[in-house]
Amino acid sequence: MNTFNSKLEHAWNQTNSLLMVGLDPDPNRFPAELRDRPNAIFEFCRQIVDATAEYACGIKPQIAYFASGAAEEQLEALCQYVREHYPWLPIVLDAKRGDIGSTANHYALEAFGRYQADAVTVNPYMGFDSVEPYLEWDDKGVIVLCRTSNAGGSDLQFLKLENGQPLYLHVAELVANKWNKNGQCGLVVGATFPEEIAAVRQHVGDMPLLIPGIGAQGGDIPATVVAGASSTGNGMMINSSRAILYASQGEDWREAAAQAARQTRDAINQARGR
Repeated sequence: MNTFNSKLEHAWNQTNSLLMVGLDPDPNRFPAELRDRPNAIFEFCRQIVDATAEYACGIKPQIAYFASGAAEEQLEALCQYVREHYPWLPIVLDAKRGDIGSTANHYALEAFGRYQADAVTVNPYMGFDSVEPYLEWDDKGVIVLCRTSNAGGSDLQFLKLENGQPLYLHVAELVANKWNKNGQCGLVVGATFPEEIAAVRQHVGDMPLLIPGIGAQGGDIPATVVAGASSTGNGMMINSSRAILYASQGEDWREAAAQAARQTRDAINQARGR
């Protein structure tokens, strides 16, 4: 498993799961037993990982939830914990970085050096030179925002170019045909737009898709699976965060998270006919 893509493929096959467990730790929603603990964010996320790892193809920490609580060191410890205890699970750092030059070099070093993530999400708005520093880490994944799950994404992503093509499809083609020289790229495409997932899949072949928007955001699992499956029936990291993390705030919070993850994994597999 020398590259992100090979690690992801291995995880898909080993776990029989396309579920990506997103880690968006909000201390205001933690169970009472973790309140006011100095390492509460790490401990919450660690126990969520332990509860859900067998149902997941990867773990996706959202960096803002850690940074806002001055918990970057807890994120480092969490990434190390995942690497040591679940080495087959890719870590996708959800950072959505987008800057140029030496700044982008430092963001890449943060993701791949400091946190040792297997992949990072990036914003393509500033063009290729804002993405190139991540691509220089050729064993790592670079997952580019394409068609996001929020309603406001249409403000820009659905703008039509002169040839009538929407901007999000231009981004998909640009990444697939020009930026993906090392075969390390993926795209973010929201589950709330299954027809557009299908359009992206048609344009990019078997490139991995990170698909947020199921669970709390209401994306339809069967429609997502039909639209986004690759030629092998895999090809997707279907993310769920809040619906798993906060399935319960009572004493059964670990068991509730495990049950939510298992049910989501099973619903995805049912839609896949597995």
